[in-house]
Amino acid sequence: MIKRRSVLAAAGGALLGSALATGTARADATIGVNPGTTYGSWEGWGTSLAWWANVFGARDDFADIFFTTKSVAYGGKTLPGLGLNIARYNLGACSWNTVSGESMVASANIPAFKQIEGYWQDWNNEDPTSSAWDWTADANQRAALVKATQRGAVSELFANSPMWWMCLNHNPSGASGGGNNLQSWNYRQHASHLAAVALYAKNNWGVNFSSVDAFNEPSSSWWTATGTQEGCHMDATVQAAVLPYLRSELDKRGLTGTLVSASDETNYDLARTTWNSFSSTTKAQVNRVNVHGYQGSGGRRDLLYTDVVTTAGKRLWNSETGDSDATGLTLASNLCLDFRWLHPTAWVYWQVMDPSTGWAMIAYDQSTLQPTTVQTKYYVMAQFSRHIRPGMTIIDTGVGYAAAAYDASAKRLVIVAVNSGAAQNLTFDLSKFSQVSGGSGGLVRRWNTVTSGSGDLYTAHSDTYLSGKTLTAAFSAASVQTFEIDGVVV
Repeated sequence: MIKRRSVLAAAGGALLGSALATGTARADATIGVNPGTTYGSWEGWGTSLAWWANVFGARDDFADIFFTTKSVAYGGKTLPGLGLNIARYNLGACSWNTVSGESMVASANIPAFKQIEGYWQDWNNEDPTSSAWDWTADANQRAALVKATQRGAVSELFANSPMWWMCLNHNPSGASGGGNNLQSWNYRQHASHLAAVALYAKNNWGVNFSSVDAFNEPSSSWWTATGTQEGCHMDATVQAAVLPYLRSELDKRGLTGTLVSASDETNYDLARTTWNSFSSTTKAQVNRVNVHGYQGSGGRRDLLYTDVVTTAGKRLWNSETGDSDATGLTLASNLCLDFRWLHPTAWVYWQVMDPSTGWAMIAYDQSTLQPTTVQTKYYVMAQFSRHIRPGMTIIDTGVGYAAAAYDASAKRLVIVAVNSGAAQNLTFDLSKFSQVSGGSGGLVRRWNTVTSGSGDLYTAHSDTYLSGKTLTAAFSAASVQTFEIDGVVV
């Protein structure tokens, strides 16, 4: 989220310690891909809808660009669809009605396109069929959600803030001092709002939310009354009080198969602190741990994986991340670190469209709300999302600058590697596979993006061949390459 830009500058400088060295290649190197060590079945790639969908949600071209792998015309060029298959829908906290003489208090600094309208607008009636609920709200973001679903995406429901009237100061941007802002007598109501929307979406929109998260970076203190977006501080004690209500409210509506995810803390270390503060009873309420990746190249990804996946037996998503580097090199580098140490089974970019060209994959003008340029970051994302597909098994590479995934049915190995330094050769050792044949004559298909923007932009090449069970490729400076190797058997 935009609020985090100042945080990234500080957190990104705290590199992993020697035990977790990134392994960024600076000279020719050999990478051993090891099918004997795997990290689960890949669930997919996604984006949160929220602000960009509040502006562009009714457009089919953007739905195709982001949620299919079609070739889509845009701005005089043809874009390779990113093939995202996860849509995170933001349940809004705003409404502009008056109830018993009270109304929302809005931050003077929040732009209109970041004010997301919620559905339960009058606390006097909890019945979703009553006039206290406005199911015509949030039309554009809903349209984007439906379009993504029609294109095969799964969805998660989350809330940046409870409805304004559930907040102590009626301000859905946060408390004046950044402290807890959810009224204690509305813990259940916050859960009820989420569960009611999940049921209504299933019955009326054709959207079956696979999971629901009641929090967004809840332990962070930057959610204040003068903030630039919706947000609400809820410390671990409040979270532990809300989680049982969420499970109960989902269950009593028959949504027993809907997962509860938590807590969407802003970074890896804070997520571990929150998780370890929960009692065993609270942990049992959580089906999947969501974490945000705003620690950049820093933080102990490995310890969060150990605490959550290895010890607690929970699934783990990097459910939101982003950065201000329009080239995509930071995205690729941090994503490879996630594959090396965090081992999520899904990865979600915050806003694929953004007024800031740095954060955007496709930018738009905040004053005119018109879309503008495609950033190099878009093509870097395609290197990963179009090739590492849902259902593939994530395989160990032993380094923090390459990721690998295996499709057993297609007998296909996918490798994505990033070279953040000077030009070099990388060799991939596939000797631990029982069979490696490639295509005709040992052909390996590859795609290349030069993040400077002055060369290849997700450009396909058919000029690379296996040498036995090894593959060597030249990487230009600051580039990302994807390889698809057929005829591979574990």
